[in-house]
Amino acid sequence: MDIIFWIAVLVLGVAVTYDIRSGRIPNWLTFPAMAVALVCHVWMAGVPGLLSSAFGLLIGFFIFLVLYLLGGMGAGDVKLMAAVGAFLGPRDVLLAALFTAIAGGIYAVTLLVVQKNNRKALGRLGAMAKGLLLTGRLVHIPAGGNEKATPLRYGVAIGIGTLAVLVQRII
Repeated sequence: MDIIFWIAVLVLGVAVTYDIRSGRIPNWLTFPAMAVALVCHVWMAGVPGLLSSAFGLLIGFFIFLVLYLLGGMGAGDVKLMAAVGAFLGPRDVLLAALFTAIAGGIYAVTLLVVQKNNRKALGRLGAMAKGLLLTGRLVHIPAGGNEKATPLRYGVAIGIGTLAVLVQRII
């Protein structure tokens, strides 16, 4: 295990902690993490390391930028994934994004099932799915006025997905 592994784990731990506590991933964490990752890759592999890290940063950023523009996540999540890309490089950031999507899906379903205020939302989704199966048409059933959804802290999913890639690298 190299220094990049430990720095990435530290960044993820801080990001997940902040996201759980405040619902935000701070810029003072993500931007320096990107810079540190780029510098570490230059130090360890020279220009090829820099290019790999920069390309990973761009891929991580643009994958999650699309989801941000669709309203699926916050800007801090996008910047965290860009930092992850800078640490992992282009190939592994794609794998981390896939694992993150899987972890995020499991996390979202778990929140729907476990938390009492989300059970109404789960019921609405079930009714919409049933209507789709019976009629072949998707009919949106709007939420009730007092129905509150529990916010999904996507930094948690990014942490889990990225850790899966980092652990896979050392096994």
